[in-house]
Amino acid sequence: MRPRIQFRRLDGIVLLDKPAGMSSNTALQVARRLFRAEKGGHTGSLDPLATGLLPLCFGEATKIAGLLLGSAKAYDAEVRLGSTTDTDDADGSTLRERPVPDFTDAQLQVALASLTGNIRQRAPIYSALKQGGEPLYAKARRGEAIEAPERDVQVQSIQVLARGEASLSLRVTCGSGTYIRSIARDLGEMLGCGAHITALRRLWVEPFMAPTMISLDELREITESGDEQALLAWLLPIEQGLSQFPRVELDAAQAARFCVGQRLRNPEWPVGLVVVYGDNGQPLGLGQVEEGGRLGPQRRFNL
Repeated sequence: MRPRIQFRRLDGIVLLDKPAGMSSNTALQVARRLFRAEKGGHTGSLDPLATGLLPLCFGEATKIAGLLLGSAKAYDAEVRLGSTTDTDDADGSTLRERPVPDFTDAQLQVALASLTGNIRQRAPIYSALKQGGEPLYAKARRGEAIEAPERDVQVQSIQVLARGEASLSLRVTCGSGTYIRSIARDLGEMLGCGAHITALRRLWVEPFMAPTMISLDELREITESGDEQALLAWLLPIEQGLSQFPRVELDAAQAARFCVGQRLRNPEWPVGLVVVYGDNGQPLGLGQVEEGGRLGPQRRFNL
């Protein structure tokens, strides 16, 4: 019988390289057990087929998971032309096969341009979006008829990395809520042959633009070696997930007032969401600065 895991208070961010074939939540729970962290969350699901950056938040870092969820992201995608599936990726069942037309690079760029910018996108039927309080994938697995919702998303760029007879390699930079599967599906329809994703890798999530990631296998090796220092070296401080926001520094008296929910004022503070630091250099929490420099606490960190 396995010994019972002794979970502990642990605060920070781990940049996990999620393996293919595993859900984001499963990857989170495996990593949480390896770190023995009491509390954990991830910053937006990657499809089971996908690999790459999945920032995991432990302890107090879970309070900023929503901010990371809304950040810009970049992906490399392999697209198979001429075939559509019910999941819009290779994990699904084939719905239709069609010949791939002889389109030019210019025609491809026109199609990609229509999928770039601020666009309306229909989510895949097999997705984690909820309808009536239940994920769409649960309804789809029961065979229910589903009208997948459309929503506004932002796609900054789509770059063609390579082109084959019936395949494309794309690099996509996009905002929160964008489905790369939907981009592949819609591109295939524009080209008249259908398409689906065969491989997907998330490269970065703002502010982790050049991330050094660790795999679950590497974490297991470190855990089994008993090298606690090596394990905790992969735990980034919470402030590294907030580097894109302005910094406000408080003296001891101001910090005490901020920590009990009082408002402060300084006309030199930047307007908007800020990270508030105490005089010891530790982040105290998030604050919102209004016009005129009035700072109100938004979320307090108990570090």
